[in-house]
Amino acid sequence: MVVILKENPNKTQLDSLVSWLQAKGIEIHPTVGVHQTILGLVGDTSSIDIDLLNALDIVEDVKRIQEPYKNANRKFHPQDSVIKVGNTAIGGGSLTLIAGPCSVESEDQIISVAKSVKASGATILRGGAFKPRTSPYSFQGLRGEGIRLLKLAKEETGLPIVTEIMDASQLDLFDDVDMIQVGARNMQNFELLKLLGTVDKPILLKRGLSATYEELLMSAEYIMAGGNMNVVLCERGIRTFETYTRNTMDVSAVPVLKKLSHLPVIVDPSHSAGRSALVAPLSCAAVAAGADGLIIEVHNDPEHALCDGPQSLRPEAFESLAKKLQIIHETCWINEEEVG
Repeated sequence: MVVILKENPNKTQLDSLVSWLQAKGIEIHPTVGVHQTILGLVGDTSSIDIDLLNALDIVEDVKRIQEPYKNANRKFHPQDSVIKVGNTAIGGGSLTLIAGPCSVESEDQIISVAKSVKASGATILRGGAFKPRTSPYSFQGLRGEGIRLLKLAKEETGLPIVTEIMDASQLDLFDDVDMIQVGARNMQNFELLKLLGTVDKPILLKRGLSATYEELLMSAEYIMAGGNMNVVLCERGIRTFETYTRNTMDVSAVPVLKKLSHLPVIVDPSHSAGRSALVAPLSCAAVAAGADGLIIEVHNDPEHALCDGPQSLRPEAFESLAKKLQIIHETCWINEEEVG
């Protein structure tokens, strides 16, 4: 349920309303806008009389939220959320580029790639330390050593780092990681999501291979219900009947998720395509559709990469793409602002 207040509500009446709701066991999440304040009510609101609330002098309107996700719902939080990651931010009209190798392989590799992507405009460094692989015989990542090398790259470049967690037991290793990624295979690992709800770090939540929009938002709700509101949604391609691409990028996920939720939405064109030649056009499509950012795999020697070399861009290709993406973003954003 959301309670929309009139402009400049009387403080005494507002405090009385909040106390009354809290006495009923309702958790209140206020959203303060320029001209309007919204109280998001979480809990068992079935006993609350809407007519009684509407009769209050300070109340403009009351609405029940029918969707099962509350915290992630745009009705609950009309303004776009901006999620801070280290010294950068995702959302709010900016285009955030997250780039780096699929897997951290060596100190020279990760620092070299970090320097090149930063020079090209990336503001967050990605790199896999723990790698979920279909085959148990494939490279599984450097694990704790991989995180140590990511931290070295962060010290060298100043870029905040994001890397994927596989299991709750690994959380202690992520103390110095700026953003924790939940991969597609763990999108519905609810115990892990509940744990991340207690962590004071932004979470990058990837859509599952066959997940619906609502299932993705419900996974975000698990994290947010625990108190961590810093969630970024990621469309990374879904499984379809097509075999030419690794997955199928669902470009409609961007406008749909942004309509349903206030959370930032980014796109992973590398895993969507599985082919480096398709990364650029898919990236352009994602930005044109309104994505708040992209997470792109960049490797200095894709032919010899230990993981996902065929879908990785070389640094010079990423540099060229980054310039195009900024032009597309600026054009689309300016047009959107004019229309709005």
